[in-house]
Amino acid sequence: MLSNRARGNRGRGLLRGLVILAAIGVWLAIGAFGGQAQGSLSSVQTNDDAAFLPASAESTQAAELAEQFTDSETLPALVVAETADGSKLTQEQLADVQAFADAVADAPLEGTSGDEPRTVGDLSIDDPVVVPSEDGQAALVVVSLDAAQASEDLGADESSGSELAVGALRALAGADVADGGLTGTGLEAWVTGPAGFVADLVSAFGAIDTVLLLVALGAVLVILALVYRSPFLPFVVILTAVLALCLAGLVVYHLAANDVLTLNGQSQGILSILVVGASVDYALLLVARYREELRATSSPYTAMRRAVRASIEPIAASAGTVIVGLLCLLLSDLSSNRSLGPVAAIGIVAAFLSATTLLPAMLLVGGRRARWVFWPRVPHALGRHSDAPEAPEPTTTTPGTTTSTTAAAAPTAEDADDDTHVDVAGHGVWSRVAGFVGRHDRVVWVATAVVLAAGAAFVPTLDANGTGDSEVFLTQVDSVDGEEALTRHFEGVSAQPAIVIAPEADADAVVEAAEGSEGITAATVVTDQPATAPGMPAEGDPLVVDGQVRVDVTTEAPSDSQAAVEAVADLRTAVHDVSPDALVGGAAAERLDTQLAGQHDLRVIVPVVLAVILLILVLLLRSVLAAVLLMAANVLSFGFALGVSALVFNHVLDFPGADPAVPLYAFCFLVALGVDYSIFLMTRVREESLQVGTRRGVLRGLAVTGSVITSAGVVLAATFAALGVIPLLFLAQLAVIVAFGVLVDTLVVRSLLVPALVHDVGDRVWWPSRLGRGARTPERAVTPSSR
Repeated sequence: MLSNRARGNRGRGLLRGLVILAAIGVWLAIGAFGGQAQGSLSSVQTNDDAAFLPASAESTQAAELAEQFTDSETLPALVVAETADGSKLTQEQLADVQAFADAVADAPLEGTSGDEPRTVGDLSIDDPVVVPSEDGQAALVVVSLDAAQASEDLGADESSGSELAVGALRALAGADVADGGLTGTGLEAWVTGPAGFVADLVSAFGAIDTVLLLVALGAVLVILALVYRSPFLPFVVILTAVLALCLAGLVVYHLAANDVLTLNGQSQGILSILVVGASVDYALLLVARYREELRATSSPYTAMRRAVRASIEPIAASAGTVIVGLLCLLLSDLSSNRSLGPVAAIGIVAAFLSATTLLPAMLLVGGRRARWVFWPRVPHALGRHSDAPEAPEPTTTTPGTTTSTTAAAAPTAEDADDDTHVDVAGHGVWSRVAGFVGRHDRVVWVATAVVLAAGAAFVPTLDANGTGDSEVFLTQVDSVDGEEALTRHFEGVSAQPAIVIAPEADADAVVEAAEGSEGITAATVVTDQPATAPGMPAEGDPLVVDGQVRVDVTTEAPSDSQAAVEAVADLRTAVHDVSPDALVGGAAAERLDTQLAGQHDLRVIVPVVLAVILLILVLLLRSVLAAVLLMAANVLSFGFALGVSALVFNHVLDFPGADPAVPLYAFCFLVALGVDYSIFLMTRVREESLQVGTRRGVLRGLAVTGSVITSAGVVLAATFAALGVIPLLFLAQLAVIVAFGVLVDTLVVRSLLVPALVHDVGDRVWWPSRLGRGARTPERAVTPSSR
């Protein structure tokens, strides 16, 4: 019999080992393929505003009609050269600029080979044209790239043709004059225009693949080292996050490559941060519960089984809440917003799978000696061998606590009568916080709510009406400097003029209305002869296509600026007054339509997110009142974070404004993620309330979950703060709002506001459930660590 039992134990041990190795093997295979996909996500990005707009947008309709007025769509790259001292160009300098233009066609595209375009000339539609400025202080070289070819990925690095062309132009401009460059001529040169801005934007997003991820993982590693004080465990958790990101990257890459969803640089950055933060958060909760169970049993397998069983419900509820909240972005009019929902949801699913399958497998490597991963603070079993048949399974559903009957001790009568104090072994700091909240509950929640409301009062000061392309960059870039030089010296020339498509009979009225509109410097009808530069008049007769003409309109402000967007809004009104069937498009109009769509999304999606998450909370907590109080607390927290951030943006960082997507994304992330921490707390509070009543239960729940939830919040805040390393306004603002908001949710809302409010309301918080009428189950035995 003993021999059969031994063979059975060996068989079970072998099966466990095979399952562990299989799980780790599958995830390593995912890492091998997913790592390559993650590194290639930049190649399937789309960062063009026009690609995000719905077909019903006026600028989209205008763009489709405008294509009929050209043989092929062009992507202008404009090289602006001016004298360093502000003097007029000499004839010799003009000759140097012409020599530069002549050399452009032969400028090599780095990394291309075979049948791919090898030079800038291979990507160009026409020969470069030199246009001297009227003030004589600058010269403009217009390089017309074929838009279709420029959008293709070329070379070993699969960079876009426009990016390679701009790089070649900048390299040529920096070359010596003897090699066709402008160095040594006394001229300063910049490459701007649509091609220049796209190249600089791609360069800024290029840090997402490496720098952003390294900064985020480095910050998390430091925090985990401080939390665990172990040389091994932090790396196990980090590997869990990295392989989760590989899985998410693998899925997103193939969906984006097959045009199932649209991926832009912002979504890619958010995906990396969200997966790392969520994976580590889930890992913290599972590891905390596993460590506690190791003190109740000598078998790591039993401890892990109990830990997973107890942790799976709150982790799944957390992941589900975030996924459902983010999928509300599918209601957006913008494809970039619609795609962020599924992209982020894929990331959360990957984090959940990694934390609940890969992490347990890695923690069990070593079998009965698996405790080594916690060295030097190895948890040892304190009671008897509690995985014996007569030992009951744990009953809690919240990670980070111990409810096994091992070393059980029932609460004393004195404890049962005291609902303002709590003393949980091993949680001294949070026991004192809970005791403070219990003794001063009403003062705490009222004072906290007043402070949060005061910060939320500054939300209207956030200017989220949009920004221009030149304001998107937080560092000095070539395209912005070139745009400023273009504006100084070439009035009437626009890299991206506004476009009006109007009936032929209305052409004169449209031109007159456009020229009379505020912020407009010129309006010219496109003719059958090419213009010297974008926006400049050309010889020839008006070009008529299907009874319509195209009018190119130049704004006073650069076409990529918010001032140009406002000018185009006025232009639309003026043009529609004289020609109701006219359509106004162009770059500034596309940006205007994007901002209008973003404002529409904010009005539509926010109420839906609130309703959906409220419903989830009602179902999870089985209480209407508790769900409403949690939602109110988290919305107040979001308002505080947004209001304080607005003050920082306006008066400390001096930001020019914000895109409408900033408050939308911040709301979706903060409300969904903030509710997560309240879910972790309140699921534990509900369980304790069933045994000892709500007032004692909330103090126990706060004391027991305080350290692990705080650690999770700090990790998530650190990962979102890492977005700030990308020198783009949108991501920097999102980093500040979300990181600050997560800390507020973790340290204020979950630690003070919610517990104090629940303690003050008492059993009524669970209305209309039976628990709201004071119904309880018989007191269970608890370990000293859960009291």
